[in-house]
Amino acid sequence: MTEIVLYTHPFSNGRVVRWLLEEIGVPYRVEIIDLNAPERPAAFLAMNPMGKVPVLRHGDTIITETAAICAWLADAFPEAGLAPPPGSPARGDYYRWLFFTAGPFDTATTLATMDFTQPAFGNERAPWGSLDKVLATLEIVLADRDHLAGGRVSAADIYLGSLLEWAMRFGVVAPRPVFTRWCDGLFARPAARRAEAIDEALFRGPGLTLIPGGRAA
Repeated sequence: MTEIVLYTHPFSNGRVVRWLLEEIGVPYRVEIIDLNAPERPAAFLAMNPMGKVPVLRHGDTIITETAAICAWLADAFPEAGLAPPPGSPARGDYYRWLFFTAGPFDTATTLATMDFTQPAFGNERAPWGSLDKVLATLEIVLADRDHLAGGRVSAADIYLGSLLEWAMRFGVVAPRPVFTRWCDGLFARPAARRAEAIDEALFRGPGLTLIPGGRAA
């Protein structure tokens, strides 16, 4: 089997990819990148000059950016059913919410953690709109569905669910009944619980090989 290596840190968007890998159920190796170090390792910067995590190496292919990694893995392992079939109407919903998460949601919530004041005209000119608009949109969308696309869990759900749960946990987004109900359903999945449990194990050494079920090999 082609080797999969996830370069990550437990407190980063790498948790999204780890959850996705646990859903797929294939072996993967984890390399921890110290986000507090003054410099990233040269070998890591050769893969991603931005110096950001997560980065996925799948054989000879390097993928950066969380949404791109989600899309790659869902398509690379279609048997896991984490993306609607290409050309189906549900595939449009899948793309829409995958990249809504990567764009408006991630930007708006990140800016909310900083000393950033959006000018009055910002809603019209800023590509992410505003945090209020982002959350109002999600509240409408999630009110009548358990999954974002095709009536079953997809990589888009895992991506949005990870970021939304984090934002509520750390007070960036105030909990709303619609959000907590939706996130509770997602995080009840066995793969989500395994992925969370792995975080502590990742501090035990510079690299671990993980087998399906979240155990270190």
